[in-house]
Amino acid sequence: MFSFIHTADIHLDSPVLRLEEYGGAPVEGLRHATRRALESLIELALARHVDFILIGGDLYDGDWKDYNTGLYFVSQMTRLREAGIPVYIIKGNHDAASKMTRALRLPENVYIFPTSRPGTFYLDDLGVAIHGQGFERQAVWEDLSAGYPLAISGYFNIGMLHTCATGREGHESYAPCTVGGLLSRGYDYWALGHVHQREILHKDPLIVFPGNIQGRHIRETGPRGCMLITVDDRGSAVPEFCPLDVVRWLRCEIDASDMDRCLDVLDCIRMHLEGFLEENDLPLVVRIEITGISGAHTELAADPEHWRNEVRSMAIDMGSGRIWIEKVMLRTRPPSGIEAPDLDGPVGEILRSFEDLHSDPARLKAFGGSLMDLWKKLPRELKTDPDAISPDNLDRLASMLDQVRPILLHRLRSRGTE
Repeated sequence: MFSFIHTADIHLDSPVLRLEEYGGAPVEGLRHATRRALESLIELALARHVDFILIGGDLYDGDWKDYNTGLYFVSQMTRLREAGIPVYIIKGNHDAASKMTRALRLPENVYIFPTSRPGTFYLDDLGVAIHGQGFERQAVWEDLSAGYPLAISGYFNIGMLHTCATGREGHESYAPCTVGGLLSRGYDYWALGHVHQREILHKDPLIVFPGNIQGRHIRETGPRGCMLITVDDRGSAVPEFCPLDVVRWLRCEIDASDMDRCLDVLDCIRMHLEGFLEENDLPLVVRIEITGISGAHTELAADPEHWRNEVRSMAIDMGSGRIWIEKVMLRTRPPSGIEAPDLDGPVGEILRSFEDLHSDPARLKAFGGSLMDLWKKLPRELKTDPDAISPDNLDRLASMLDQVRPILLHRLRSRGTE
């Protein structure tokens, strides 16, 4: 019997984008979160006495800003060397051979697979053969697994591959492959990387995306960690997910359809946050989305900034520093007839324009096209932010219209009463 850790997409020292713009944001905690999550992985490996570790690509987040990232990784690998734990790594698109310009000699317990062809490492004392190939360049469009050798008889065969598999939302279609193609190699376990959401593609034999070890933005919510695999004497592999994240991103979705007052909405948010605190024993970054056709809409829309800060104040009070509200999205709509009683006036005309955009994809697309020139002039960090808006993303445009609509109407009405 033996055991190993399968991890991927560590993105060591991944930059924290624009958090400094948010008051009270745990910038330092998030900036060093990937390092602390890696330390959690090392502690897990030492505590569980694993026989080896597999890193399925994107160890880094691209070229290092300086050598500190590489030096830190070397220091952690040295801890594993002293415990006699080898580490096997394939390069992914973020640390492709043609992309990284800095490198350091790694401790002798760290083995890097070739990038020009598949390679195999043998652990004869365990009866294990590990096959893999890293990315030679950032964008690899061919199925690398097709060139992997067939399973070696008498060994427990593991394949390592950085891949999109058959395609996953939010990930480039690098090194595409199929479950059938992977199974044709005859391996006992496939250790995949690239997709940040944990997923088991096949159970026997196991084909696994472990996900990344630390959420970095709101698209990476919930527990993040690695897979601990135990292989019994019959060669049967049993997976165990082990959370490693030190800061957790969560979404809190509030349906305010049955709520007539903002205080009712706040009470509902409080209840959800209390549940998050009970279920999670680490710092939380939470995005709150309030939706529904609600009687509280008018009050929320009248002063959205006030209610956003009421939510933040409540979170600070109840969480004692354990919860930071990343964003409060107000996406409620008023019950029919409340928002614009004068449908023949200018306010009603504005409402009809919003409705026309929502109901006609062609008009919404044309509206997005009109914003393209402005979008191109935005700074790169605003266009690559995880929450960025693209003029050709119709769903995101419709969502933004829902947010802008009540603010615009409230301001127009306020001016009308001056």
